[in-house]
Amino acid sequence: MKNTRSRGRPLSFDRELVLSKAAECFWANGYEGTSIADLTQAMGITPQSLYTAFHSKAELFSQALDWYAATFGGLEPDNLDAPGIVDTLTHWLHRQAEAFASPLHPKGCMISVAAIGFAEENRAIARMASAKREATIERLRQRLSRAVSEGELKAETDSASLARFIGAIVQGMTIQARDGATEQQLTALAALACTALTDCLLNQ
Repeated sequence: MKNTRSRGRPLSFDRELVLSKAAECFWANGYEGTSIADLTQAMGITPQSLYTAFHSKAELFSQALDWYAATFGGLEPDNLDAPGIVDTLTHWLHRQAEAFASPLHPKGCMISVAAIGFAEENRAIARMASAKREATIERLRQRLSRAVSEGELKAETDSASLARFIGAIVQGMTIQARDGATEQQLTALAALACTALTDCLLNQ
């Protein structure tokens, strides 16, 4: 998994651009389904340049996950701080539906689909992706707990379990997107989840 190389000449390419190309390659094929040859072809660089810039396939994958989270997948502070828990979650879930079904890049959530079914020697890579999914669930839990403390959600709401429920909705959406679900279908699913939240948990 190490596959490291010594440093070479200074970089002569747009790092963010080649990182986005690597992310799309992992996103489409998964970590284990993506070879160094696949990456260098997609990124338009040589293997030596890849190792000089990113040191290893595993490190490149780690940075690709960060790029994806910043570009598509994060619960940004401004969204989390928006008033109204239902509006906050509706905005986020609809954004995920749009991103998962977009024709401009591979379907679904890269953090989920690129890190499934690892061989034993790559378990550290699986843990890396799992940690990012858990971080999103924790951010959801914190926002839901705030909604409870502010009286938006019922006092007996289990914020931790609810965060995992919403996480499961998102992970289900990503698999359905890979299976061909449209943005309209995913948006309807997101709306149903938010309706259930409103009907069952909102203090009214």
